[in-house]
Amino acid sequence: MATSESHIISFIQRHRTLLEREREAEIEQTSLLLSNCSLKLLEQKGLALSALGVVGVNVGLGGKSLVALERPSAYHTSPQFPPHTFRPGDLARVEGHSKVAAVGKNTKRNSTKSAKSDGGVTGVVYKLSDTRIVIAIDQKDNDDDIAELPEHCRLVKLANSATHDRMVKTLDVMELMVEPGSTPPSARDIPQLTTLSRVLLGMMPPSPMQSLEIEFYDEHLNESQKEAVHFALESPEVACIHGPPGTGKTHTLIEIIRQIIVPRKTQSRDDQAPSRRRRVLVCGASNLSVDNILQRLLRIPAGAHEQLKCTRIGHPARVTGNDEVLGSTLDAQSSRSDQAELARDVKNELETTLRVLAGKEKGQKGKGPRGLERKKMWGEVKLLRKEYRQRENAVVNSVLAEAQIVLATCHSSGTRLLNNMKFDVVIIDEATQALEIACWIPVLKGAKLILAGDPMQLPPTILSTNSRRKTEKTSASRSTAESPRKAVKVTNIETPLEKKSKVGDGDGDTEVDLSDSSTSSSSEEDAESVEISRDSRTSETQRNVAKTALTLMPPRSLEVSMFDRLQKMYGSKVIRMLQVQYRMHKAICAFPTKTLYASKLKSDSSVAKHLLRDLPNTSSLGSAIEDDEVLGTPVVFFDTAGCEYYERADGGEGDEGSKSNENEAVVVAKWVERLVAAGVYPSQIAVITPYQAQVTLLSSQLRPVHGTELEIGTVDGMQGREKEAVIISLVRSNEKREVGFLKEKRRLNVAMTRARRHLCVVGDSATVQHGSKYLKKWIEWLEHNADVRFGAL
Repeated sequence: MATSESHIISFIQRHRTLLEREREAEIEQTSLLLSNCSLKLLEQKGLALSALGVVGVNVGLGGKSLVALERPSAYHTSPQFPPHTFRPGDLARVEGHSKVAAVGKNTKRNSTKSAKSDGGVTGVVYKLSDTRIVIAIDQKDNDDDIAELPEHCRLVKLANSATHDRMVKTLDVMELMVEPGSTPPSARDIPQLTTLSRVLLGMMPPSPMQSLEIEFYDEHLNESQKEAVHFALESPEVACIHGPPGTGKTHTLIEIIRQIIVPRKTQSRDDQAPSRRRRVLVCGASNLSVDNILQRLLRIPAGAHEQLKCTRIGHPARVTGNDEVLGSTLDAQSSRSDQAELARDVKNELETTLRVLAGKEKGQKGKGPRGLERKKMWGEVKLLRKEYRQRENAVVNSVLAEAQIVLATCHSSGTRLLNNMKFDVVIIDEATQALEIACWIPVLKGAKLILAGDPMQLPPTILSTNSRRKTEKTSASRSTAESPRKAVKVTNIETPLEKKSKVGDGDGDTEVDLSDSSTSSSSEEDAESVEISRDSRTSETQRNVAKTALTLMPPRSLEVSMFDRLQKMYGSKVIRMLQVQYRMHKAICAFPTKTLYASKLKSDSSVAKHLLRDLPNTSSLGSAIEDDEVLGTPVVFFDTAGCEYYERADGGEGDEGSKSNENEAVVVAKWVERLVAAGVYPSQIAVITPYQAQVTLLSSQLRPVHGTELEIGTVDGMQGREKEAVIISLVRSNEKREVGFLKEKRRLNVAMTRARRHLCVVGDSATVQHGSKYLKKWIEWLEHNADVRFGAL
């Protein structure tokens, strides 16, 4: 059954509702704190830096003003900033200390609109060091506000609405695409409904595979990687590459990109037409994933038949601070072009004029011009800015015209720089961590789509979903307490298309949700409650479900990615899985491959038996006993059951707030000490935990001893990365046997697959095993396969 126009409109409207709900949750989380807290508390939370001084104003790409802030010695004993949460790319406001710190509800739609009324200017954190923070301000009509910034000011973090606005705009474009009659004359540049869009929306099935002869650049690819490359190149519209941890997903994508740009095969003699120059848009859910691919591309040795020209799009503040990556950014390439010299002359003149207006030019005594002279100079600034943008646009357009591979995050691919640009292929890495609508931003620019990711790892973080689950949990608890009858499961409000197929199993009806992906259940219990009996009635129902699944269904949550949805709609027609992993010891890999990857994931011989004792820095140290106990064991489990190492709730009561466990932290610290004593470098170790409060506690204990080289963070922050040794602190230990979001098996999968040679788990089996059936299986597996040790101090 093909998707009708009404199905697509319902799909779009549902996404619009969910995006608005997410925006409201983000605003509530940020503005509530900012509007109700004193400046002192804002600083304690890391959301503000006070008593700063403006030490310089320069001009950056696009005519942006770069305002440099430091801590003046007149107000501070140390020039170093206190702990804060500002990161490059964050939205922030520079304002005078006399202004109220509250953001208020006027930030609900667009926090930048309120900047002028609040007496400040809004920008993006451009560069950051221990003693200086640079804010990039793009306010064409507020130059005077920048020049009038006081010497004594502060910086306040804001919620960013730019990504939300870009996704809403994409939904508007999609709506105009599927309703041809509704396109107004002013929107004639709306892209046409392409074959790719029709397949993605379920309006037509994927076209038959093409047959191509491929000569691989990398002859060391394994068979599943070669099959994935073949599949991606031969699929006319869409291909999904399922890459479990350590399977070389990025390695495979690099081969695909090279084959698209410069195919390694001889053109037929009968084909006299020259091969058309093909272009690829490479996107990712995060800047880190995009920069990782760019680094791999830049390391390819240039050959006689291969010249890959890469350009990285995005705010320089959000690009990895690596010389080779920064050299491929649009800013750097534009500055090296022949036309850039003229633009630089205009920029220098503009900066000089701004310094004069601010009273900071040499020879001035801290006072800028006034009256008619000031007005005249501002007129010159506006003319100079206009000329600078025109020259800069010419430079940028010439650079982009030469680029074969353009790299950007999904959101930044919607920048005006890429307006009206078309690409032969769009590749999205970490597609399972990106919102579906974010993926549509680059999709509308391409003729073919390749998605790569792992649906068995964490989906994108959705604030509105987490908030809604807490509300539903509270409502369900009250309902249970008020009525002796069986509690009614509280679910999200459903649209008419969010229908469910019910399967009779003799004991009641089991719900099979057709609008959601099987990998995005809100909890492990929800996933395990969907059990389908194997009698004839079930088989018939499954056939009906399969037919209905071809129709585009509105999602119940933003956690349902495009990868998840296509996997459910088309199955093996659009997906291939990489099956050899090159990261983990086979003992570390055993449980996830059996329970999540249908035992298809195999360990390559190069890593199947590697241990910490095989590292160069440990091979010559330690006694035989120490080597066996610490360096020769792939999986260790410190079981604290019966030790009464109970958790503590930080910042809330009951199940609210983050959790910490002091005794577990001591156990972790002692094991880190033993690893380091055995010769393992702190830089080769990661300590991870599901809870931020435990991260703070562990940092206070371990940082003074092992320094910053020892990585300490949350499980979510470790996704996509690896270490030689990983220690997991599970934290949860209580008499109620509650485990919170630890029951999410995808989070657990990320945690247990970060280690290469050694995995250490510290936790209370008596509590954890009651969290879900999956957790119970994991604890049982640890008890039978790990080196189990009593966790008592």
